[in-house]
Amino acid sequence: MKYLLVREDDEGEDELWGRCANVEGFFVDPVPPTREVLTFRDCTPAGPLREAVSRPGQATALLGNGYVEASDDTRAGWWDLVDAVVLAHHPSRSDPSLVDVVVGAGVNGAEGGGFARSGPARFELFLGNNVSAGRCLRVDGLLAPRQAPAKIPMELIGCEPTERLLSALRRPRKWERDWAELWALDRTGQVMASPVVGLRIDGARPSVLGGTLIDITLTDGGDDRPSPAVRPVWESWYQGVPTAPNRWAPYSSQGRSAWLGLALQAGRPRRPDRSGGVHHLDGRFVTDVPGLHCAMSEALAGPGGYFGRGLDAFRDCLCGGFGLTPPFTLIWHDADIARQAPAAAVSAAEGLPSYAEEIVQVLEGAGVTVVLA
Repeated sequence: MKYLLVREDDEGEDELWGRCANVEGFFVDPVPPTREVLTFRDCTPAGPLREAVSRPGQATALLGNGYVEASDDTRAGWWDLVDAVVLAHHPSRSDPSLVDVVVGAGVNGAEGGGFARSGPARFELFLGNNVSAGRCLRVDGLLAPRQAPAKIPMELIGCEPTERLLSALRRPRKWERDWAELWALDRTGQVMASPVVGLRIDGARPSVLGGTLIDITLTDGGDDRPSPAVRPVWESWYQGVPTAPNRWAPYSSQGRSAWLGLALQAGRPRRPDRSGGVHHLDGRFVTDVPGLHCAMSEALAGPGGYFGRGLDAFRDCLCGGFGLTPPFTLIWHDADIARQAPAAAVSAAEGLPSYAEEIVQVLEGAGVTVVLA
């Protein structure tokens, strides 16, 4: 059995509801949000947006994914932007020193309690690695009502249900906590991931695998499922925690991010923290931010290990609990590759350090001796 359906009982303890041989619909891409046109009014652009609106003779510019944060004196709301593109821009009519920017994007939101403008509000655009792209006085079209994205079902194949699941099948009802976790196991039985799934059952039938097994359709397979694009990463980890270096290197940025998520879940048995020693970072494949963290984790925690997947998480790991604390020495081999790779040189804003340089600053600030080789 490769999957376990697990739900918390009334005391907060994990309770097994069923074992499943396989799952159809475990790897899915979310339904993309509807594309919309938003107009950011009276903007003071910064970083990527300032660069986009200052390019002469260029009608459009790609901004990528990000989000808009809106706030007033009492509340705040957030809207995700997917694949945002600058369609047009021109000086503001109210103040020529400001800019009106027309953006096309898929829009999800609002989150954070349902922001509703009840007075003067502030809007700020963030892109990429939480990089501020400027502030605006309003965003035309942003506060329009939106339908929630469609739920994508999931098929549990070849299930051995426990009595709890059989009871739910006999007498379907709305649960107070209408969710469970689906534990995905590697071949050794270790949990690789535990995404949340909806517990509303759309149907059950004798399994296509035969015997006394059953197949179950869940109305909502949840939002935590991995993309089909990272299935090869999961297949690699299914064999067990990797023990050879640089197994992550052939994958795309998306695959490397998935690698870090599986490394975090694997959470090798905690060893007492140690300090000192010389650690070597193989920089040959550090061509993007996830690759930097894959290489760093491998240097400090070994192949398949985890030592952060973002600046905040990396800082937390340096504070202890992950087997290694400063002071120690890190020799970063082929460091020029990270400094020169466009995908790795993520700047917070013009004139500020790149992401790789920020990592070095965090290390040195924590008492690590960094040697760029």
